[in-house]
Amino acid sequence: MTAETVEYIRYRIPEDRSAEFLSAYTRAAAQLAAAPSCVDYELARCEEDFEHFVLRITWTSTEDHIEGFRKSELFADFLAEIRPYVGDIEEMRHYKPTAVRGRGAALPTLYAWAGGAAAFARLTSVFYEKVLKDDLLAPVFAGLAPEHASHVAMWLAEVFGGPAAYSETQGGHGHMVAKHMGRGITEPQRRRWVNLIQDAADEAGLPTDAEFRSAFLAYVEWGTRLAVYFSGPDAKPPAEQPVPQWGWGVAPPYRG
Repeated sequence: MTAETVEYIRYRIPEDRSAEFLSAYTRAAAQLAAAPSCVDYELARCEEDFEHFVLRITWTSTEDHIEGFRKSELFADFLAEIRPYVGDIEEMRHYKPTAVRGRGAALPTLYAWAGGAAAFARLTSVFYEKVLKDDLLAPVFAGLAPEHASHVAMWLAEVFGGPAAYSETQGGHGHMVAKHMGRGITEPQRRRWVNLIQDAADEAGLPTDAEFRSAFLAYVEWGTRLAVYFSGPDAKPPAEQPVPQWGWGVAPPYRG
């Protein structure tokens, strides 16, 4: 489980002081943004009672917050801005996330947005037809097993938020990495792989909206660069890890 910790600071600020409170935190936020131990932050205001505010700060760890940020010059400037409101704090504690987490249906997975299992099956079918005809990649995939395309379809489906079929039938990330060990994949081959899977995505009818394709390509770039590394002579297999889960990243799904 991640070492990150979430700090919650709950304030009760009279309405006649709320404008100056928000202004102070707007200035103080510059110190949070500059702190290497700060992952993200958000100040929220209660809808039912405007006097209640909650500041949520994710730190790389509780120790990094207390021993790092609080003992840095950034904290002095931060405290100078929010000092008038310290007496209005009702709670200030650190929380560790639990295993109870998930995502609601309001934000579709990349898997669902793409069209589900059928879409990824089409993608890999088209893609490997191209690969086996490509002068640069065909040697890498010589003797391709008949089930290879379907396994990669399961892998991609799980990565993008679909069923855990790959994990249940093949293994986790380490199993996929093992298939690349010692293959000596070159950068030109990696780049060709990236180009061909984008062409295959077009032909297989995957969504072409900018938000989906940017997330799709981000994974393809990440995954292929890892493949090059793990196929090299000095690579060491990683510890057993689950299949990575890829999300929308910076741009959520566009709803026109």
